[in-house]
Amino acid sequence: METLKFKTNIKCSGCIATATPFLNNIPEISKWEVDTDTPEKILTIEASDELNADTVVSTLEKAGYVATIL
Repeated sequence: METLKFKTNIKCSGCIATATPFLNNIPEISKWEVDTDTPEKILTIEASDELNADTVVSTLEKAGYVATIL
């Protein structure tokens, strides 16, 4: 199990609702959350070691969001 953190532009509950089906379709992810209270809008993902950070970035791009690994 590993934890990945990304700076995102997911800023509200509506954004989270939009991103949810995209992130939930990545089988390696066991849990994720976005801290919308911080200016960096940090996405924290708990996933299996097989998850590639680029997969998360490209998946969020398909949902209309930007993510940068921290």
